[in-house]
Amino acid sequence: RRPTWPAARQGADTAPTARTPPENQDGYPLTAFSAQAVAELPGGTALTGRRLAAIERYLASVLPDTSAEEWRYSRIGELDLERYSPVVSAGGAVRVPVALDALLEASAATTVVVVTDGLVVDLRRRAEAVTVSSGPDAVDGADPDQSGPAAGDAFAALNDAFSLPLRIDVAPGTRPGTVAVLHWLGSSGSAVFPRTRLVVGAGAEVDLLEVAASPEVASLVVPRTDIEVGDGAIVGYLHLQQLGSQVWQIAEQSSRVARDATFTSFAVALGGDYARVRTSSSLVGTGATSRLLAVYFGSGSRTVDFRTIQEHRAARTTSDLLFKGAVANRSQAVYTGVIRVEKGAAGTNAFQTNRNLVLHSGARADSVPNLEIEDNDVRCSHASAVGPISEDQRFYLASRGVPPEAADRLITLGFLDEVLTRIPSRPVADHARRELVSVLDRAEAAEAAGDPGSRGEPSTAAEPITGGEQP
Repeated sequence: RRPTWPAARQGADTAPTARTPPENQDGYPLTAFSAQAVAELPGGTALTGRRLAAIERYLASVLPDTSAEEWRYSRIGELDLERYSPVVSAGGAVRVPVALDALLEASAATTVVVVTDGLVVDLRRRAEAVTVSSGPDAVDGADPDQSGPAAGDAFAALNDAFSLPLRIDVAPGTRPGTVAVLHWLGSSGSAVFPRTRLVVGAGAEVDLLEVAASPEVASLVVPRTDIEVGDGAIVGYLHLQQLGSQVWQIAEQSSRVARDATFTSFAVALGGDYARVRTSSSLVGTGATSRLLAVYFGSGSRTVDFRTIQEHRAARTTSDLLFKGAVANRSQAVYTGVIRVEKGAAGTNAFQTNRNLVLHSGARADSVPNLEIEDNDVRCSHASAVGPISEDQRFYLASRGVPPEAADRLITLGFLDEVLTRIPSRPVADHARRELVSVLDRAEAAEAAGDPGSRGEPSTAAEPITGGEQP
């Protein structure tokens, strides 16, 4: 499939405005993703050459479909690019929800950046050891490489063409605490391309909190976050996703972990219509460690889609992945992951675990772990489980007087809490837990009312246990 040329979609824009495509001499709309649209973006001439090259790559690309393993089980065939147009300029002041403002304050972040529809609109405060730059100042031509098929796809090219990069540098040997970036998606009918790059110097220690949120707008967001962890550095990354139920997200998050460095990533995914994140962590230095954790909840007819790569390029490296989620109503969860051990990466320790709880008969989860090992003297394992709540657990709680509805709620929250309790920021963990309880209660209420939500497709029964154990 060639890219479908998008036309503007009428909507109630609340802040920045989506660009209305021009018409040719015959009155037919031209693509909104064009060289002309790129020229209207802020950032100056320093970004123009890079953007024009990227838009040419996009126009020459083919949109993915489910025949590719990278997109298997996805809903990519439903994406209609004609609904969206890129945001080219910032609008007026944007009001961030009080709950998110409170979260940023409670996180005790020493540096806070607010990004609206991909455009940096507010640097609220900055720690002395942290440098924040955007636009041409954030580009040095040395972006970290991406692993796997996503490196050359149409969405990567679109992000390269339409993003206004945000770069955060942390000085070597410093401990500036938490850096928080709020990505607010505010305009309906828009296509937004946030891009964040965190560069952490040798021996430094920092946490990056990224929050992606929106009201009920019908929009497309294609974010990319790249993290470089210097020698001996310790970096924590937390991504909290609370997008509206009509938003499509196709995200890329990559990290490069150098010698004796440690990178720990947490993802909390609670919103969106189709919410996809591709996470790649490359261990490029001897003794590097990467820990990847995620908790997710699907309700209504939404799809939560995770693709992961744990890439071991150096000797004596360690990676550990734990993704846990629950699906309700007619929602779908997708997980495919690979542990890749390259030649020269002897002494690797790599573990991958994905567990899914299916709460209702119309929900489903697909889980496909993989190993690719090209060296000896390694220790690698993967585990996958998909199944309903255990009847033994229900019986245990019932025997102690817990009603069935309360028992299912307790079991589900306890199942997901294994990841939430490991989030280092107590305020963020508490916020995620409250939001999780809220979406769980709404899902159960919808199911009880006989209105579980539908994408217009037949419901799919829950799949049996795979991998030989229950969640």
